[in-house]
Amino acid sequence: MEDLKGQLTLRGVLVGCIGCAVITASSAYIALKMGALPWPIVFAALVSLFFLKAVSKGSASLNEANVTHTVMSAGAMVAGGLAFTIPGAWMLGLADEISVEHMLVVSLAGVAVGLVCTAILRSHFVDEAELEFPIGQAAAQTLIAGDAGGSMGKKLFGAMGFAGAFAVLRDALGVIPSMVLALPIPGVTFGIYLSPMMLSIGYLVGTGAVLAWFAGAVFGNFGIVVAGSAAGFWDVSAGQSLVSSVGMGVMMGCGFAVVFKDVAPRAISALRCSSARSAVSSAFGLTAGFAGLIVAAVVVALCMGLSLSPVASVVLVLLAFVATSMSAQSVGQTGIDPMEIFGLIALLLIAAFSDVSQVQLFFIAAVVAVACGLAGDVMNDFKAGRMLGTNPRAQIVGQAIGAVLGAFVSVAVMLVLLKAYGADAFGPGGAFVAAQASVVATMVSGIPCVPAFLIGLALGFALHCLRLPSMMIGLGIYLPFYLSLTAFLGCMAKLAYDWVGKRRLADLDEAERAEKEAARQETGLVVASGLLGGESIVGIVIALVLTFSGFIL
Repeated sequence: MEDLKGQLTLRGVLVGCIGCAVITASSAYIALKMGALPWPIVFAALVSLFFLKAVSKGSASLNEANVTHTVMSAGAMVAGGLAFTIPGAWMLGLADEISVEHMLVVSLAGVAVGLVCTAILRSHFVDEAELEFPIGQAAAQTLIAGDAGGSMGKKLFGAMGFAGAFAVLRDALGVIPSMVLALPIPGVTFGIYLSPMMLSIGYLVGTGAVLAWFAGAVFGNFGIVVAGSAAGFWDVSAGQSLVSSVGMGVMMGCGFAVVFKDVAPRAISALRCSSARSAVSSAFGLTAGFAGLIVAAVVVALCMGLSLSPVASVVLVLLAFVATSMSAQSVGQTGIDPMEIFGLIALLLIAAFSDVSQVQLFFIAAVVAVACGLAGDVMNDFKAGRMLGTNPRAQIVGQAIGAVLGAFVSVAVMLVLLKAYGADAFGPGGAFVAAQASVVATMVSGIPCVPAFLIGLALGFALHCLRLPSMMIGLGIYLPFYLSLTAFLGCMAKLAYDWVGKRRLADLDEAERAEKEAARQETGLVVASGLLGGESIVGIVIALVLTFSGFIL
């Protein structure tokens, strides 16, 4: 394992912070716009290696690049935790009750809990249990492959430039329509959404997951809304309520199945493990007293900043610790981090015994979601670090820097979007679907059709137990059909790209074919990531322009 000084460098931190600000802002926009947030870790690894090689004239090590990418990716899931919860309060008309200070307390409290908990549990999950953490493995392999050579700068920035220009022509100038091939199907928003970002999400998420997503969309829109209303079982409006309730239920059922079937038994075992209890001092040089001081500070901040009672604050922190360990287990086994589900569980448990307001319920869900989102990112980075021999102390410092910066950036971006578009723009029928936040809002305010929700809950739990992607099925049922269709087309584009690529490489010998295949896959990943990043970044710029124009006018 290399010396800490050679891995945590000033140039790496600077490159990481710049990338963190961009990726965090982009992630907040993506999470709100698309109702999904692909892991940015592999993309951050590529960008970190590229820029470090450029500024160091090729002398940067893989471990320096790994720590830099740790800084760079940390804020994305902080943004996801906020985006998946807080906009639900805006949908319920509570925007005026949420200040900048509230959002900062929520995000920083989640960051602190997430960092302390993952520091404690790293040894068990990464070193002893040796969970797969597939996203972390992919990041490590990406750094290894990128270090061996290959041009990615032109591909990355070319794709970003194209997507950015496309977004300007569509959203700012109105030259390109937002949707084509729209059909007047009652209750279904059918059409192809012209979005490089949505196509790239379909490319990046994975074939099986997207097919499950699209199957859920077809079932919800054409099975429940169209067929059900045509058969006279219900009208179109009732069918739409059924779809939203079933979709939420399936996603919640999957989340409960992950918690109680896959995660809880192993997480409880980990918390009891003596090595896990001592890992905070052995791995990072932190004392139990210092960790306790951080936790106490979080409790005080929650009491003072969010007006929660001392008992509710203590319970929230304890639940956040448990949920964070569950999140680490889930990400390690499946690569999936149902952070908003963990937030909902904490919300429901605290609401059962404590007198809290609606807006405070959103704060509770957001603290847990931020902590769980960060835990997933941290553990993936630790897995990559173990594969590369990176010093974990360098990584935890990098995570702390990126997470704190990400907290401020994500709060700023979300408030800019709120100012630019208004609270009415958030929700299933708005410009920002914010699917997860809408689920939280519905749980707080009341489910449209409780029987349909309970059926979906049982279905989601059962599908997960059968090892089927119930979370993606539920997402497809819940989201507007045009988003699912465009993601499906992105998936089909990947299948076509893979098919053509393999045909072209079929006549090569095994060694050359493996090399060319790796380069081809890297090209697809880089271009898709560039398309995703370019549109989301320009979307934020447009929001900034609208906000600035509003202040002037």
